[in-house]
Amino acid sequence: MNQRIRVTVAAAVIALLIASLGVQAITIDREPTVINEDGRYPGNTLVGVHSYTDDGQVVEIAPDGDVVWEWSVPDSRVFGVEQIDPETVLAAVAVKTPAEECSQEYLEYEEYDDHCVHNRVVEIDKGSKEVVWEYDWYDDFIDYQEVHDFERLDTGETAIIDMGNDRSFTVDRDGEITWEWYAEDHLTPGTPFYEEYGGHQRDGEHDDWTHMNDIDQLENGNFQMSIRNFDSIIEVDPETDEIVDVIGEPGNKTVLDEQHNPHRIEDEGTMVVADSRNNRIVELDLESNEEIWRYTGTANDPLQWPRDADRLPNGNTLITDSRNNRVLEVAPDGEIVWEFDDADGTVIPLAYEADRIGVGEQPDVPPGSELTEVDVEPGPLQSVIQEWEAMAQYVFPTWMHLPQILHVVGIGLGVLWLGGEGCLFAWRRISTKW
Repeated sequence: MNQRIRVTVAAAVIALLIASLGVQAITIDREPTVINEDGRYPGNTLVGVHSYTDDGQVVEIAPDGDVVWEWSVPDSRVFGVEQIDPETVLAAVAVKTPAEECSQEYLEYEEYDDHCVHNRVVEIDKGSKEVVWEYDWYDDFIDYQEVHDFERLDTGETAIIDMGNDRSFTVDRDGEITWEWYAEDHLTPGTPFYEEYGGHQRDGEHDDWTHMNDIDQLENGNFQMSIRNFDSIIEVDPETDEIVDVIGEPGNKTVLDEQHNPHRIEDEGTMVVADSRNNRIVELDLESNEEIWRYTGTANDPLQWPRDADRLPNGNTLITDSRNNRVLEVAPDGEIVWEFDDADGTVIPLAYEADRIGVGEQPDVPPGSELTEVDVEPGPLQSVIQEWEAMAQYVFPTWMHLPQILHVVGIGLGVLWLGGEGCLFAWRRISTKW
């Protein structure tokens, strides 16, 4: 085949792929799909939206899929959310703030000197959408220095977990810190935890060392904290600041791998947790760390980086499937009875947490021993393809999935081919002259 024919064929293929991709961009259905069966637990669902492009928001979704309330801040990521009464929502919000609005002390890290992060735990009046209370602080940059979680305590104080400073603390309504706990004092070499369980050491001030991402107060008054990068969940006695219990083990990825949002079922002695990098929801026995229940999704639609799981009073499990941009509710028999599937990321791109309004994380819900396990893990190749497809949403528009990404790959290869043909043509002309 001579060069002119090769160039013509390559150009034609590129043109066809561009045309096909353009048609899909115009015609593809971007509306979320909804499953809404009789077996779902009643109530609307509140979702904290992380987003791929710092367009975070809080959305309330009705059973039929309608968005009935929303709240947002520009240039933000929203993580933990909770409706604490019919008029009030709490949310953990990280706002990417331009450098000119930041103190110089937060601009010393060269790689991120164009911004700082404004971390806010806000109390929002649902009617007016006004912030009626907040506790806030600044940190160096938005990546892994965001505030992820809080809990409103019976005392009226708010417990907050602070990823950037590797600490947890409680604050009262006047903004006064009433208790504070630093991981550096309890997880570093020489501490009882490190001597028994190990863990990686901190590399520097800006190292993503612990990635502390969840805090809950237990019935005994202790605080449960998720230390994501240690693959561990710890229980801390606030009277002594000592770690009194540990679930998981640093580096043992078979138990937990960078988990999020554990829900402790205290009456049963178990814990439901989003085992994120293992792409599954598991329930663990608190005494033995042994798994008693697992949900991975279906063979054709496996979970991708789930980051929240709540057991509901009827035995259903509410799951936030982050990189699939969906929230689903699974019945005790493993069937999906409610699902808001936003494959194209128009409403809940990279959802972080979902709460069924009025339920919360209750300590007396049915355990996994009464549920049907669903364990349909994809093969290694399928798993890699699905993960890369999910990760591509950070780069491509969220409506683009594997078929559309393959179009882009084909166009790119075609352009490279034409470039090679151009180089070959130029080389031949030069060779002829010499």
